[in-house]
Amino acid sequence: MTTVALQPAARSHGTPAQRIRRWLGHNALFVYTFAAIVYLMLPIAVMILFSFNRPAGKSNFAWREFSFDAWLNPFAPLGLSDAVMASLRIAFISTIVATILGTLIGLGLTRYVFRGRAATNLIIFLPMATPEIVLGASLLTLFVSIGMARNELTILIAHIMFNISYVVVTIRARLAGFDRRLEEAAMDLGATEMVTFWKVTFPLIFPGILAAAMLAFSLSIDDFVITNFTAGSTVTLPMYIYGATRIGVPVQVNVIGTIIFGTAVGAVLLSTLLQRRDRAA
Repeated sequence: MTTVALQPAARSHGTPAQRIRRWLGHNALFVYTFAAIVYLMLPIAVMILFSFNRPAGKSNFAWREFSFDAWLNPFAPLGLSDAVMASLRIAFISTIVATILGTLIGLGLTRYVFRGRAATNLIIFLPMATPEIVLGASLLTLFVSIGMARNELTILIAHIMFNISYVVVTIRARLAGFDRRLEEAAMDLGATEMVTFWKVTFPLIFPGILAAAMLAFSLSIDDFVITNFTAGSTVTLPMYIYGATRIGVPVQVNVIGTIIFGTAVGAVLLSTLLQRRDRAA
């Protein structure tokens, strides 16, 4: 009768180092994704946590005591409410204008061949490729040379200018896989070009338009460098925070940041739920 020697169970699976390498080989993508999410979310988590802090002095850099005081009085610091309203006003208007113009430009560049198309593509990408400090200095030179006073209007013009580029890129990515036969079928059934756009084209590219608008809004409300060159006496939220760092950033800044972040996340979740409902219908 032949006997077979049984190896220990541990040896059949290799050494601990080998098991770890095998596990990492099977789960490398998960580990990388988890690490990337933690890396991206850690500053936001700190911001949210310190919005509930009660600092000992003016600076909110060290945890002292849990408190809802800042949430109960989010606009208590002098000038913060005006800065927030200016930022929201500029971001809202620049997003609407840039989204409309960027969508039309994206449609034109994707669907039509015309003289100057290559040059237009180059011009559209220039604001994205140009360093912000160079762009801001150039805009400052332009406004000074034409005698235009720097105020909220000049900030708005600058934000619309650089937001258009990002909207065009987003819309063109959405249109890359668009099936033109759907539009042709609608027109074969008697729909005019305008009816086809609103009934067929617009609903299909709307997720891209919404994504472009959200990106434009985020870029506008977050911009500091270009705004600093074109603001004049206008103070936006990033400029207020920069000025406050010299004497101590109030806790209410973390509260405003948390509210803006929560609103953006809520909008993304709502958009995702609506898209899933439409697909299910």
